[in-house]
Amino acid sequence: MNENEISFYVRKSIFSVYNELGPGLLEKVYEKALAYELKSNGLNLKTQVQIPVNYKGVLIETSFIADIIVENKVIIEIKSIPEISNVHHKQLLTYLKLTNLKLGILVNFNTDYIDKSIIRKINGIIE
Repeated sequence: MNENEISFYVRKSIFSVYNELGPGLLEKVYEKALAYELKSNGLNLKTQVQIPVNYKGVLIETSFIADIIVENKVIIEIKSIPEISNVHHKQLLTYLKLTNLKLGILVNFNTDYIDKSIIRKINGIIE
């Protein structure tokens, strides 16, 4: 399955979770519900994945945590905040760079319009 096919199932699952739960819950609730939906669609995933950081050949002991990685190809970064800011976009792009993955999806569940709160980020392309 390629990144675009995975992205279709991710969006479908996000809509399902949002329609069932609505806005205003903690990120962890959305993460667990989204993981359940993705698995129900037959996708393999990992949650709370520690990703090591390599700086100039030195492994930094502190790592970052990816919310969900689907099929070892797509990172999903989940938010439940009043507004997505520029730093959240940059955070996901950095995660993509450090993992050498091509596609990331940033989603903010704390919104009235979930369709406008799902943002695709592609490694190496500045939007």
